[in-house]
Amino acid sequence: MGILILFINFAVMIRFYTLVVSLLISFTAMAQSVQCEDTCSHIHGIDLSHYQGNVFWEAVSETKMAYVYLKATEGQNTIDDKYKRNIDLAHRYGLKVGSYHFYRPMVPQERQLANFMAQCRPEDQDLIPMIDIETKSGLSTEDFCDSLFKFIRLVECAYHCKPLLYTFTNFYNANLSGKLDGYKLMIAQYTQRVPVLNDGRDFEMWQYTGKGHIDGVNGYVDKSRFMGRHVLREIRYRHRYRNSHSYY
Repeated sequence: MGILILFINFAVMIRFYTLVVSLLISFTAMAQSVQCEDTCSHIHGIDLSHYQGNVFWEAVSETKMAYVYLKATEGQNTIDDKYKRNIDLAHRYGLKVGSYHFYRPMVPQERQLANFMAQCRPEDQDLIPMIDIETKSGLSTEDFCDSLFKFIRLVECAYHCKPLLYTFTNFYNANLSGKLDGYKLMIAQYTQRVPVLNDGRDFEMWQYTGKGHIDGVNGYVDKSRFMGRHVLREIRYRHRYRNSHSYY
C-alpha cells in the first residue's frame, strides 16, 4: 500500500511539473509575441541587410513599421546583395526608405564614398543617408575621429545634407562624446533602459533590440524608435533638383 501511495504521489508531482512547464512556455511565447510597438505610441522602424534573407515586403508593409534603413555597402568594395531587391520592394509597398554604409576607418574615404554612391542613389532615398559606426579598426581615438569626420564631410557634400550617424552607447561614450553636435543620432542599446550619453546630448532615435520579430521577416530583426518629441520628418531626405539650388 505504501509503495502504491508513493507511486500515486510521484505521478501527481510529474503531472503538476508538466503543467507548470507548459504554462511557463505559454507565458514566454505570449511575452515574445508582444512587441514594443504594440504597447507604445512612438514611431517605429527597422533596419535590414542580407542577413535577413528574402523579406516579404507586403507583410512588412502591414505592420506598424513607419520606416526602414537598408544596408547598401561596407568599406571599399562590399555591396549588400539584397539591397537592390529590398529597396525596390520596400518602395513598392509604401515604406519610407533610407540606406546606410558600414564605415571602415582604415579604408580610403573617397573609395568608400564611391562604393556607397554607386548603390545609394539620391533619387531612391526617402530618408537621409546613415553611416554605421562600430569599429576603430585599431586606430587611436584621435586618428579614428580624423578618418571618420573626413568621410562624414564627403557624404555631406555628395548628398547635400548631414547624414544620420548610428553607433552604440558604449562606443559613443568612449570615442565620440562631445564631438557630434549638430548631427542626428541613432543610438543602439539592447536593454529596457533608455541610453544615456556622457555628454548629456539629445538623440533622435534608439535601436532598442537586435532580436525583434516582425511579420514578413524570418528570424531576428533590428528595431528602433524615435525618442520623445522627435518625428520622422526630421530625417526626411530633401532632394535637390538637378541644375537647381532649390529643394522640394
